[in-house]
Amino acid sequence: MKELAGKVILITGAGRGGGRLLAEAFAQRGALVAANDISPVNVEHVVDEINRRGGRAQACIEDAAKKLGAQNIVKQAEDDFGRIDILIHHAAVEPHVPLLDMDEWDWHRVLDVNLTGAFLMTQSAGRVMRSQGSGVIIFLITGPSRDGGNEAAFVASMDGLRGLSRQAARELSPLGIHVFTAEGSGHEMIEKVFAVLDDLEEER
Repeated sequence: MKELAGKVILITGAGRGGGRLLAEAFAQRGALVAANDISPVNVEHVVDEINRRGGRAQACIEDAAKKLGAQNIVKQAEDDFGRIDILIHHAAVEPHVPLLDMDEWDWHRVLDVNLTGAFLMTQSAGRVMRSQGSGVIIFLITGPSRDGGNEAAFVASMDGLRGLSRQAARELSPLGIHVFTAEGSGHEMIEKVFAVLDDLEEER
């Protein structure tokens, strides 16, 4: 995508996995990265590396699954960079617990992080994008592990994300906010995210 230089990219769960890879990839393309994670250790290292290489990134340590946390993430991104052009919701948990043995806490935590967090971040960042008159929101969706077992809560949350994405697209499109999903993992996920943005740029 040619138009990323100077764009503000907010990524939840940016401390590891696909979130980290995306933060680094966007920074390499000249974007300004607001990197969120609930744990400071990994995300601060990601931000330090981006800044050391000449990019520009800021860390925000908050729980995106909590309303106040989501609001603080968005506010800090605005304070640091002045706007939010793209939100990527990567934060997710994936416990491997058999359905019949799963504790209620595990079930709620998966849905809170993977689905409620996406709702809260979409709502908070979407209000900023509405005032700007533009924005892009991308939900990252990964499939179950290869054996496909013991992931009832995770699979339910990913299916919920697909539904949330479809409805958010319907409601936010008239406001100039484009909503997408990107499915995959690792470098495949990165390619799909940039492919979505390339396609959007060509449509404009």
